[in-house]
Amino acid sequence: MALAAGVRLFQYRNKSGSRKEIFSISLELAGMVKRAGGVFIVNDHADIAKAVDADGVHLGQDDLPLAYGRTILGGDKLIGISTHSVEQAKEAEAAGADYIGFGPIFPTTSKDAGPCQGPERLRSLRNAVTLPVLAIGGIRPDTIAETMQAGADGVAVISAVLSAPDPDAVARDMIDRIERLGSAKIRMKGEKR
Repeated sequence: MALAAGVRLFQYRNKSGSRKEIFSISLELAGMVKRAGGVFIVNDHADIAKAVDADGVHLGQDDLPLAYGRTILGGDKLIGISTHSVEQAKEAEAAGADYIGFGPIFPTTSKDAGPCQGPERLRSLRNAVTLPVLAIGGIRPDTIAETMQAGADGVAVISAVLSAPDPDAVARDMIDRIERLGSAKIRMKGEKR
């Protein structure tokens, strides 16, 4: 449904599944997303990302250090880093991250991601790093413009779509709003800006 709606960047996040389950689902999703021309990222597990030939891995502050993720995946895969401060974002950029997840921008119930950062801190972070920044946490259709205008290159969304009575319509609406704002996209290694 999300692919049909136009979503092209997917991160598989499963905090409670067994590694075998995460591998199996990642393998299926990687093929599905790649056949549709999308980008598929595995959350937390660089080894599983490599095993399923995902486009990359997304690492949190308490996960495997970026340098070791790069050793596992090589230089042609994406590595994103979750950050909650300008300092963490600068460290991720200096260490060779390909993109930054920053937030939570607004209150969220999807995960415990710490205190809200808000659009002003997003703006400060945008001015401090050159990497693409994905805003996370509490992003809804009515907060996309404010989030993108504060410097996000894209948004990570869970509950706004999954809890909607018509997830397809909400996903399409959010994509339309982002496209009207002229957003950047997360590029694969080697693609020109």
